[in-house]
Amino acid sequence: MSTKQDNWILEERNRRTIYPKAFLGCQGTWSGCIVRGAQVCLAVSLRCVWPPQETYIGALGARVICDNIPGLVNKQRQLCQKHPDLMQSISDGAKEWIKECQHQFRQQRWNCSTMDRDHTVFGREDWESGSFVYAISSAGVVYAITRACSQGELKICSCDSHKRGLGSDNNGEFEWGGCSDNINFGIKFAKAFVDAREKMVKDARALMNLHNNRCGRMRFMKLKCKCHGVSGSCSLRTCWLAMSDFRLTGDYLHKKYNNAIEVTMNQDGTGFMVADKDFKGSTKNELVYVESSPDYCIKDPKTGTLGTDGRECNKFSRGLDGCEVMCCGRGYDTMPVKRVTSCDCKFKWCCSVECKVCEDVVDVHICKPSMRPEQKLSRRPGQISARLTQ
Repeated sequence: MSTKQDNWILEERNRRTIYPKAFLGCQGTWSGCIVRGAQVCLAVSLRCVWPPQETYIGALGARVICDNIPGLVNKQRQLCQKHPDLMQSISDGAKEWIKECQHQFRQQRWNCSTMDRDHTVFGREDWESGSFVYAISSAGVVYAITRACSQGELKICSCDSHKRGLGSDNNGEFEWGGCSDNINFGIKFAKAFVDAREKMVKDARALMNLHNNRCGRMRFMKLKCKCHGVSGSCSLRTCWLAMSDFRLTGDYLHKKYNNAIEVTMNQDGTGFMVADKDFKGSTKNELVYVESSPDYCIKDPKTGTLGTDGRECNKFSRGLDGCEVMCCGRGYDTMPVKRVTSCDCKFKWCCSVECKVCEDVVDVHICKPSMRPEQKLSRRPGQISARLTQ
């Protein structure tokens, strides 16, 4: 390479320092992130580094960005450099699965929340919660890439070209048309990218993570049809396959999490087996974990658990969101909090809905802090009320 070209590359690198700067904003989180699992690190890296809007990248720009994403292994870095437009989809997928994870566990002690100045989902990869994180993150990548293919955002893929000709369902025959979601490509790329790190290590923990990744890459598709014929008689139908809402994937994996199977490493550390010797079923489509999760009652910065101090609970519930369970028996405080809602909504012709703004004062129940007797301090009600009304 000529000196002139070398200088141009250096100038180009300096001109594009916006991306490393974005990375530096999150740099303080990596040490804890690495401990908690590669899947979470990847999500943090992409959220911190990848440009939030569509930007001209070019081959050199892609290399600069990919080289500055912490935690990528060589295979992932190569895929990043070869398909930079796909990385934006993976970044979108990371936001999608973290949001879904927090929705699924919003009423439980472990609520998929994050530490201060740390965007990582807390918990260790071999805990029960880790099994869900690996599965939902893998699903998020599949979902985001498949959606981007169908929307024409990627050069490497488009609609599923195999859905052509005639098909049939319980309502009779139809003709394939429209744009069927190319979920096979989404699964294929997600497998290549997400599994790359685990495939570098030949041990039982990596096999466990690969297993949970695969469980997340399920096909949740629904048939959508458009009717043709006289007065919409539906004598002819054009149909296509579309991904179901990501919420269904979250619901499915949450059920799998509730029935996750404990496994143990074999003696040479190259595989795992079900811990319960009386278990007769199959683990093929079940989430697996090595170590039971903690109770998540107490904040522990070493493992990233936040505890339930200050969490809102349901005074009248006997379930996981109830104050007795959520607060781990520590009791709770009741605070009056002002909440603003839309009310008296009316339809206005044409075509809008107008609402009034209503203010109500409601009682909110907050878990008491976990402190030793000599450390008990009274908390000012104003601090809690302000936090809840933000």
